[in-house]
Formats: sequence, C-alpha cells, structure tokens
Amino acid sequence: MSTIFTALLNDEAGFIVSAELVLVATICVLGMIVGLNEVALNINNELEDVGSAFGCLQQSYCTSGVRGHNAHVSPSSFLDRPDFCIGENDIKTVQ
Repeated sequence: MSTIFTALLNDEAGFIVSAELVLVATICVLGMIVGLNEVALNINNELEDVGSAFGCLQQSYCTSGVRGHNAHVSPSSFLDRPDFCIGENDIKTVQ
C-alpha cells in the first residue's frame, strides 16, 4: 500500500504548472472585463432608448369649459414642451 502511495506522490505526469494556471486565469479575467464592459455599454444604450421613449410622449391636453344653469367650469389646458436633452445619443462614453 505504501508503494502505491509513494508512486502517486512522486508521479508528475499531467501536473499543471502554476505559471500556466496564472496565464489562463489572467486571460479569463481580461476576457470577463471586456465582456462586462460591453454589457454595461449596451445596458446604458437600452436605458437611454427607454428614457427617450418616455420623453417623446405627448402630454398636452385641453378641455373646454362647461356652462350650465347656475354654474360653470373654466377651460383648462397644458402644453408639453420638449425637455432638456430629449434626443437620442445623449449618453457619451468617456474613452
């Protein structure tokens, strides 16, 4: 039994060198950083599209007045003006 254990302890076939493991881990981390950067950029672009869609909603209204026998209601209106930075592509990436 001890000879099998000694043989397994001294066997170096298939051993991953730590330098190779560090290189593979570094490549994986760099790939994840680039991938997460692209995900963040695309999420910002989609949120900008949603914000532009909400900003383009027309919220103006106008009601005419009503006059009855002993009462009346005045007319009312609201004019929706364009907001600041309403256009698309307002988010700029810093490079």
